[in-house]
Amino acid sequence: MPNVRSFVVLPSLPDSLKALEFIARNMFWSWNPEFIGLFRRIDSDLWRACGHNPIKLLGTVSQDRLEALAENRGFVSELGRAVEKLKSYLEEPRWFGPGQSGYGLALRQDKSQDVRPLVAYFSAEFGIHECLPVYAGGLGILAGDHLKSASDLGIDMVGVSLLYQAYFRQYLNVDGWQQEVYVESDAYSMPIELVRKKDGQPVTITVEYPGRKVQVRIWSVDVGRVKLYLLDPNIPENTPQDRAITGSIYEGDREMRIRQEILLGIGGMRALTEMGIEPTVCHINEGYAAFCLLERIRQLCSNGGVSFDQAVEAVRAGSIFTVHTPVKAGNDEFPVELMDKYFSDYLPALGINKDEFLSLGKANPRDEKELFKMSILALRLSAYRNGVSKLHGQVSRKMWAGLWPGVPVDEVPITSITNGIHIKSWLSAEMDSLYERYLGPNWAEQSAEESVWKNIDQIPDEEFWRARQRCKENLVVFARRRLKEQIQRRGTYHTELNWAEEVLDPEALTIGFARRFAPYKRGNLLLKDPKRIVKLLTNPDRPLQIIFAGKAHPRDTEGKEIIRQIIHFSSQYQVRRRIVFIEDYDINVARVLVRGVDIWLNNPRRPMEASGTSGMKAAVNGALSMSTLDGWWCEGYKPEIGWAIGSGESYEDAGYQDMVESQAIYNMLENEAVPLFYTRSADNLPRAWIRRAKNSVKWISPRFGTHRMVTEYMNRFYRPASSKWTYLTAENMAGARELAGWKSDMKAAWREIAVSAVNIEVDNGQQRVQLDPKKSQLKVGSQLNVKALVKLGKIRPDDVSVELYHGPVDTWGDIKDGSAVRMNYKETSGQDGEHWFEGVMPCEKSGRRGLALRVLPRHDDIVDPYELGLVLWEGTK
Repeated sequence: MPNVRSFVVLPSLPDSLKALEFIARNMFWSWNPEFIGLFRRIDSDLWRACGHNPIKLLGTVSQDRLEALAENRGFVSELGRAVEKLKSYLEEPRWFGPGQSGYGLALRQDKSQDVRPLVAYFSAEFGIHECLPVYAGGLGILAGDHLKSASDLGIDMVGVSLLYQAYFRQYLNVDGWQQEVYVESDAYSMPIELVRKKDGQPVTITVEYPGRKVQVRIWSVDVGRVKLYLLDPNIPENTPQDRAITGSIYEGDREMRIRQEILLGIGGMRALTEMGIEPTVCHINEGYAAFCLLERIRQLCSNGGVSFDQAVEAVRAGSIFTVHTPVKAGNDEFPVELMDKYFSDYLPALGINKDEFLSLGKANPRDEKELFKMSILALRLSAYRNGVSKLHGQVSRKMWAGLWPGVPVDEVPITSITNGIHIKSWLSAEMDSLYERYLGPNWAEQSAEESVWKNIDQIPDEEFWRARQRCKENLVVFARRRLKEQIQRRGTYHTELNWAEEVLDPEALTIGFARRFAPYKRGNLLLKDPKRIVKLLTNPDRPLQIIFAGKAHPRDTEGKEIIRQIIHFSSQYQVRRRIVFIEDYDINVARVLVRGVDIWLNNPRRPMEASGTSGMKAAVNGALSMSTLDGWWCEGYKPEIGWAIGSGESYEDAGYQDMVESQAIYNMLENEAVPLFYTRSADNLPRAWIRRAKNSVKWISPRFGTHRMVTEYMNRFYRPASSKWTYLTAENMAGARELAGWKSDMKAAWREIAVSAVNIEVDNGQQRVQLDPKKSQLKVGSQLNVKALVKLGKIRPDDVSVELYHGPVDTWGDIKDGSAVRMNYKETSGQDGEHWFEGVMPCEKSGRRGLALRVLPRHDDIVDPYELGLVLWEGTK
């Protein structure tokens, strides 16, 4: 190979336009329509050709055009206003400090100026914008929206991920089968910058792999106020094998995946340390980045002179793990041999042996054949754990209950925070303008407040419908253009191009279905009964049309077959003008679709959709959702805002389920949705439809935005986690040392604990009598007075929580949906180490009820009482 000397050529901007680069390098422009309009005004065709990438645009546009714009007083004036808006945004205090705007005043709870978390948010992908292709799907979109709201709210946060070298573009062959082409990313033409030292040299870190060290540089992305850091091993100092670690996202075999996840977790934590960033909280978005917790432990052991167990206490207290998918394929796991290969040299720095290490990622540490699971590692090393919707929280508790033996499923310490969307990123310019006029100029800052959205009713139906129709017209124009490009690429006849000019009707009821084509999402469910759907599509008076988009994973042949079925269906039944499949689904396609469709269809098999957010995006734009009661729709659905497919039933026969639920969709379309859309008033407005759309906006927008979501993370997780971390690591880790010692003592002494006696009296308001097990019928309003004699041995009464666990009893005699009442310490008995506890349980509901007594360890510094794995129930040992 020749000796190639590389250099970077930067745009040459006239003095009056130099601020364009300042704006282009902060992704704030991506959620502000006037900024996007500024770039489009430079050259709209080139803006589209550059993939809406402002850095690439500025480096491609002709110098003559730049000189002309420099003389255009209107453009320069518009640029000046944009610069002032960005500067004001970056400088204005938000959550912390004096002068908070509506963000702080409206959203902050339990204000505490001395608790200011610095959150490191780790994710394998971030979907900020299509010009930054480091995302694959919903996980990344959520992460991107999370950063944007953290910026808007003024939360101290940094994102950590990988800079992938290529991303796959989807196209369909003439048979409708998905093909993939991998497009190389050009980091120097994206809105990112290398992190450099004071002398201008790139900051680098080292990550160890078997028999070698890999050098890694760091890129930064400005996302409003927050930084996203991307790790990049693709530099000449590394071997071709190691440069390819970030070849593409979620690709390769298990060995490539473990290399990526070591880079993300261990490398990510080292990158923060190298840049002088010391997070008080680490938030792991799915298990891919869980190795960062190991590196955080290693750093404490190396720097603080503490043991592994002591370091774990601090790291666990300062860590949040958000679990996403209930699907096995979404939870990475590695063979023991692979873990040994990549971590045998790492373990001495942790101070643990191989078996202790492997037990961190196994449900059953004694099972030598069990794979090491990243989700289990994250669950074990995080004190705060959550699913991404209420239903998903329930599913996750059931899925991972085995990690907490002896704990009722309902009390498994995995809670939920329902996902949301960054509304400004997904809202059309037309609806944004409408909201600004009628909700107020600062509506976005207060988007989590229900009172703001009540003013939706003040928008005249005519204006609301006009804005919606413009969005649909934009969608139709976009779909026709993309369809023509698809046809030209396949090299088909010119008559096909003429057909593409006529596809879709801007006046017709339009359904959107766009997502990853995983089999459980059932992208072909709408086609199960060809006669019924064709009749709906071809009705001359009340036509229906459907726009599909989405990618299947390159190795998912079943998902690819679903796409192929859709393509064949549209050709076979002569409904080509009514069914369109837009290839190469990305953020840009999603944005246009959610803004323009009338109905957003989502029909996964319950309960396999963890949350889903696409329906939220469509809703804030005035579309209505039709979905199975899965994910977020269980919380979002009300009859006056959309439609529910089924009632949340479970089926053993998937084929029967598909038949039942597809028929339910046809019935709702035929009997409700289509008549509602086409029933018009004298001025040709579907006023009943508009009323339902406004109800949807009012209900969904404040509840399912990332402003609400991030605020919830802040108040429930980030603040307490930061406080715990700060306390436990202070004074040379004194708190962590004490807590680790206490846990060790508790585990050693726990075998001495026993429930010696239980005395239960019934108080019916008139008298107190002993509970007779043979005549255990009580009246509502009675209460049980319970005294328990508990043998604690060397354990102090303050170190345990003696509880009455009660609730309804099922046919097997087990308590379901129970709740606990803590008993009060009464006195020490005459026997050494035995203590009396008292508690009261009111009988508030009729029916068969159950009562059990249990003992748990208790300490102010543990987040959940089950993390020691010590639970003693009366009658067990």
